Amino acid sequence: MSIDYTVIEKGQPGVVGGGEKKYYAHIQFGKEAGIDELVKDIEKFSALSEADIRGVIYALENVIQDKLAQSRIVRLEKLGSLYPAISSKGELLKTNVTAESIKKVSVNYRPGKRILAAIEDAGFNKIKKTT
Repeated sequence: MSIDYTVIEKGQPGVVGGGEKKYYAHIQFGKEAGIDELVKDIEKFSALSEADIRGVIYALENVIQDKLAQSRIVRLEKLGSLYPAISSKGELLKTNVTAESIKKVSVNYRPGKRILAAIEDAGFNKIKKTT
């Protein structure tokens, strides 16, 4: 397996007209892998039924939502960890920082060592851009 990439041209950020343009490698994403595909693949590696696997995946999603909503870091062993993140506007006074200062809420993911190693070891395949 290898990671497909194309070459794209980008200008300098913040420079009117793009400034000096350079070429960069850009991942060419393939078809998404949804729950159905994941369940079928997991079935090959376990004695669990399709219904059991789906049940665990959906239960894990619910539990993760609850833990993140409690400001918890969710460590999934070798898969990595998920943690809540916020972005807020700056206020002149410490006392002015309130919940209304928060502009964005997101979830960050930090992959485990095995997942990082798998991506790093995958290799790369340069493909021609299809558009």
